[in-house]
Amino acid sequence: MAADKCPCGSDKSYKQCCEPIIKGKKAAPTAQALMRARYSAYVKTEVDFILKTTAPKQREGLDERATRAWSEHAKWHSLEIVSTEKGGADDETGTVEFAASYTEGDKFKRHHEKARFRKVRGKWLYEDGDMVKQQPLKREAPKVGRNDPCPCGSGKKYKKCCGAKEEAA
Repeated sequence: MAADKCPCGSDKSYKQCCEPIIKGKKAAPTAQALMRARYSAYVKTEVDFILKTTAPKQREGLDERATRAWSEHAKWHSLEIVSTEKGGADDETGTVEFAASYTEGDKFKRHHEKARFRKVRGKWLYEDGDMVKQQPLKREAPKVGRNDPCPCGSGKKYKKCCGAKEEAA
């Protein structure tokens, strides 16, 4: 990632995108903007911002030292916004489904969450969220057995036709 690009993936510079929100120069206009700024805050180890933008009820259970350690030691790769529900400038609540990719130690990880946000006194706060489980992979076409007729229509068994080509590749 270029040094001046914002970590949130917006293609804007950090100074134009998340930095003013993190530094308190402007409020996040939407729940998604706050989500992007919170991700950038993890990348930049701006733990005070993460704590300030967490709803007071949730803040009680946050371990500041552990949050700081995770922020510092993870190698952050990308943020993907999967979907948003409400969370606009005129809304009071919103949901942002996101996936943050990072490496911790030598393990690649993906934090996929459906996060809920609430506007309190005109400012968006992270309220809580639910982890999204990875969906099992579904085949688009039925599985072809080695001894089944080849789906290409040659009349040969799959293992003697297209299956042999796949093994050779």
